[in-house]
Amino acid sequence: MKINYNNRKFTSVSNSGSGEVSGETTFYYSQTDNVLWATYSGGAIKFGTLTGLVHSDGSLDFRYSHVNTEDIIMTGRCLSTPEVLPDGRIRLHEKWQWTSGDMSAGESIVEEIQ
Repeated sequence: MKINYNNRKFTSVSNSGSGEVSGETTFYYSQTDNVLWATYSGGAIKFGTLTGLVHSDGSLDFRYSHVNTEDIIMTGRCLSTPEVLPDGRIRLHEKWQWTSGDMSAGESIVEEIQ
């Protein structure tokens, strides 16, 4: 599945308890070739960035870092599997793990906002 994530906007629809991303968080994706990056903010997150790769199957492998509303810098890694919804929007099924704080892992789903 070849997906170009450039200029797509996403928000969270579900997240594990130890995650900080919520429905108030908005992600702004960019892509050149197979390099992906995004900025995000909202809810418990003042500002964040992610940087990664888009694989040939459309899946994403990235690292993220953000400053939360408690002024703590948090970092982690994530693997996302895309799903194309009937209306053409993208849903990403994510498996993530903190590389800071309690090092816990979780799962989340983000969906494209049009």
